[in-house]
Amino acid sequence: MEAKRLVILGSTGSIGTATLDLVAEFPDLFEVVGLAAGRGGDALERQIRRFRPRVVSVNRVEEADRLRAACADVPVDILGGPDAAATVAAQGDGNLVVSAIVGAAGLVPTLAAIRAGKSIALANKETMVMAGALVTAEAARHGVSILPIDSEHSAIFQALSGQRTEDVRRLILTASGGPFWDLPRHRLDRVTREDALRHPNWSMGPKITVDSATLMNKGLEVIEAHWLFGMPADRIDVVIHRQSVVHSLVEFCDGSMLAQMGIPDMRGPIGYALAYPRRLPLRLPPLDLAVRGALTFEPPDPDRFPCLGYGYEALKTGGTAPAVLNAANEEAVAAFLDGRVEFLAIADTIERVLGRSSSRPATTLDDVLQADRWARAAAREVLGCSQAAALSPGDA
Repeated sequence: MEAKRLVILGSTGSIGTATLDLVAEFPDLFEVVGLAAGRGGDALERQIRRFRPRVVSVNRVEEADRLRAACADVPVDILGGPDAAATVAAQGDGNLVVSAIVGAAGLVPTLAAIRAGKSIALANKETMVMAGALVTAEAARHGVSILPIDSEHSAIFQALSGQRTEDVRRLILTASGGPFWDLPRHRLDRVTREDALRHPNWSMGPKITVDSATLMNKGLEVIEAHWLFGMPADRIDVVIHRQSVVHSLVEFCDGSMLAQMGIPDMRGPIGYALAYPRRLPLRLPPLDLAVRGALTFEPPDPDRFPCLGYGYEALKTGGTAPAVLNAANEEAVAAFLDGRVEFLAIADTIERVLGRSSSRPATTLDDVLQADRWARAAAREVLGCSQAAALSPGDA
C-alpha cells in the first residue's frame, strides 16, 4: 500500500502534534509533504528536521526568514505571509490535508485544498460553521472526501457506516459539560482563565477548551453536523455526558441507537480519518467498562449556558449568521483569555452581535469573509476595544 502524503495545517497545535505522533508510529503508511503553522518557533523547526516536509509555511515573513537560516541544511521550501498556508494546502504532492488550524484562519487554506482536489481530514470545525454550503458544494464539485476528526463527528461518521440516510431519526452529540457544569450561575462571573482551562477529560488548546466551558463548542458542532451529514437542526440533539466515553450516537427510525465509544483521546478519531477505510492498531489504553462504571446523560441547561442555543439560532437563520456567530465568539474568547473581560461576557457579546446583524446569503467566500470582518469589529465594539470601527445594524 502506497503511503498517504499528508499536508498538516496547524502542525504545532494539539491536533497537529498528535497527527505527527501517529505518522512517527506508522512511517510506512504516512509521509509528511507539507506543514503549516502560525508562529513557527522551535517546535516547527523540530518538526521540519524530523519529518522532512517539502514545503512549510508560517504567517510572518520574518519568521520564514529565520526558519530558512535555521534549516539551511534541510531541503525544504519555507514560505511566509498571510497567503502561505493556502499555498501549502494546495501544493501538488499532498493527497490528504489535515485541517487543524484553530478558528476562522483555517477556512481559506482548507477551501484552497478542496479546490486543488485534496481530500480533507477536518478538525477545523469553523470551516463548516462559516461556509458549510460553499465548502460542501466545492467538495462535491471536485470529488473530494471530507473525513471528520472532531470526536463527536467521527463517532457519527462511524455509526452511520453502512446505514441508509433515510433510516436516521436524529443525531445525538455528547458534551462533557466542561469545568463549570456543576457551578452555580452566580459564581460564573468570578471564574478565571485558569479555571476555564481545566477541562475534566480532554487535552485541547485554550480556545477550544474555553468553548467547551461555555458550550459554544457544541453549538458550533451542531452547525458542522448539519453540513457534514445533511441533517436539519431539529434532528440534531445534544446531551451532557460527563464521562466522555460515548462520543456521540445515531438514533434510527426503529428506535435503535448506535453509539461509538472509547477513551477520551484524540489519537482515535485522528487515526480513523488518516487511515480510512482502514483502522490503525493504536497503542491506546483499553476502555474497561467495568472499571469505568456508570455512564450518565442529562439535558443541557440553556439558561446557564446560552451559547448552545445561539448555535441553533444561527443555523436556523442561515446565510452569514453562522460566520457572524463564530467571529463574535472568537473575539470574545480572545478577550477573556487575555484577561480583558469576565467569562460571562463571552455569551453576552455573542448575543449582542447576533442581535445587531442581518443575515445575508453566503454564496461566495467574499460574502463569508465580509461577514466575519463585520462581526469582529462589532464584537470589539461591544467588548470596549479601541480599534473597533463605527458600525450600523444590518451591515453583516
